[in-house]
Amino acid sequence: MTGLVVRDTGTPAELVELRLPEIGPGQVRVKVRAAGVCHSDLSMVNGTLRPPHPLILGHEAAGEVVEVGQNVTRAAVGDHVVLNWQPACRNCWFCEHGEPWLCSTSHGVAALSNGITLDGDPVHVTLGVGAFAEQVVVPENAVIPVPAELGFDLAALLGCAVLTGTGAVRNTARVQPGESVVVIGLGGVGLSVVTAARAAGAGQVIAVDVTEAKKGLAEAAGATDFVVSSDALSKDIRARTNRLGADHAIECVGRASTIRAAWRATRSGGQVTVVGMGAADDMVQLSALDIFSSARTLRASVYGQADTDLEIPALARDVLDGKLDLDHLITDRIGLADVPAAFERMTRGEGARSVALL
Repeated sequence: MTGLVVRDTGTPAELVELRLPEIGPGQVRVKVRAAGVCHSDLSMVNGTLRPPHPLILGHEAAGEVVEVGQNVTRAAVGDHVVLNWQPACRNCWFCEHGEPWLCSTSHGVAALSNGITLDGDPVHVTLGVGAFAEQVVVPENAVIPVPAELGFDLAALLGCAVLTGTGAVRNTARVQPGESVVVIGLGGVGLSVVTAARAAGAGQVIAVDVTEAKKGLAEAAGATDFVVSSDALSKDIRARTNRLGADHAIECVGRASTIRAAWRATRSGGQVTVVGMGAADDMVQLSALDIFSSARTLRASVYGQADTDLEIPALARDVLDGKLDLDHLITDRIGLADVPAAFERMTRGEGARSVALL
């Protein structure tokens, strides 16, 4: 099969011929039909994250089951499925205490080897999936069946951008009707946050990005205000929120500078939710006095703090019922060979989600 592989940090991704392993008990083979281009994949290429190489990129995807191993019970050949890059084992301490998004068997795993080879040598797969490939072999708990009426391109987004953004609003920040929300960073996740905040009844959703070009996308997602980021961002936000600051700031970039900006844009007693995944050496500095006197809360939202087995099917139903509109999230439908160009657009801050159709 063909897959998109990066051989080392900083080297360009390239399409190569790969050999998939035979599936074993409890495993599923999926023909990938659509895969979204996520910033986490770019982080695997540019060195923000440092996974082992060579590496098959891609993790936000949907496809069709073409083969199942022995003892598989949750999927059958022909099922349409969303791939889950952080499947819960249901047996570890975190799973047993209601936090499956922190499952000790999958949380924090940037890449692993699963028998795929390149010229006879092992290849790692991004976040246990490696979805920028014609097929993947994954454990059965990494596939979530969804209705066949749902398009593969939209289904793919449920596996990362939409679940992450929606979960940050519903499960982590728990935005209430009438509250104000600042969203910093308007990629696929940030725009999903905007949509979810409006759906939660937020009275004001202030979308922030570095480029004016994102204004139309922000408005389509439901933003009430749009601000181009600058050193005066906190003043701009306070000017729009009765000089208080927002009730919530949700950071979708993963940089120390934007986390600090989110902190300063939030009112005393407000909540800052970090969704963006940043670099290990990018340190966030806040004064001890500011932390105490502002009484703000700073927390992360990992994979939307979601139980994927329950929430991805629920989101799929919302899309089919017209309760959740995702059309504005996809700005480019591309081929697998066009993913590197999509990374370049992402680096320049252009568009929302690019989705590779296979």
